[in-house]
Amino acid sequence: MDSVEPVLGDRASGRAVRSALSSVVAHTVQNQYAERMGRPREFDEDHVLFAVRDEFWDKGYAATSMDDLLRVSGLGKGSLYGAFGDKRSLFLRVLRDYDDANLLALRERLVSAARGIDVVREFVLGLAGDPTGAVARRGCLLANSNAELAASTPDVAAEARRSYDAITAVLTAALERARTEGDLDPDADPFETARAALVAQLGLMALGRTGMDIGTLTSMAHSTLARLLPTRTQ
Repeated sequence: MDSVEPVLGDRASGRAVRSALSSVVAHTVQNQYAERMGRPREFDEDHVLFAVRDEFWDKGYAATSMDDLLRVSGLGKGSLYGAFGDKRSLFLRVLRDYDDANLLALRERLVSAARGIDVVREFVLGLAGDPTGAVARRGCLLANSNAELAASTPDVAAEARRSYDAITAVLTAALERARTEGDLDPDADPFETARAALVAQLGLMALGRTGMDIGTLTSMAHSTLARLLPTRTQ
């Protein structure tokens, strides 16, 4: 019996050593994997997305090649695909980001505006803010993309509907406030007026893309607003 105990002890000790070594190896491998997976990207994601957005914006979806996107992003194909997917996925990402940024700015403007009516006027008159006409000629990424792709790409049409519905909701809130503040005829329907303001802005952007003189566009915008936003009758 005395000779058995050391053998059992050695076996138990061996098992303990092997278990400890296995735990150390597993922990080391896990840490190395976590470090690789958690390693931050070696590029500025926002910078890449802005550069890609501008390329799509200036050229349109179809005319923008993968070589163009690699050039402006400064990334290799593997890095670009690994981070953002294919051209279509990347385009939908930047379009959604663009729309969300514009919606946030419009909502923040409603909060900060002295009067609700100012938000709607600024929305329709946006193109007039650049006297060179460059903004008007470039147009809106969403409007441009919708004109190019809505018929062939349901995701783009759906994104346009989502964004335009959200814009209409903000403009409606602005016009409800304007009616309360006495800047809109009490008989005016804020929702229908908001939809008309959106249509007016989209129409002006379409005309701006043709290279129409900025003075003419501005005059048309003011005339449209005078009819869309009748003031309260005394």
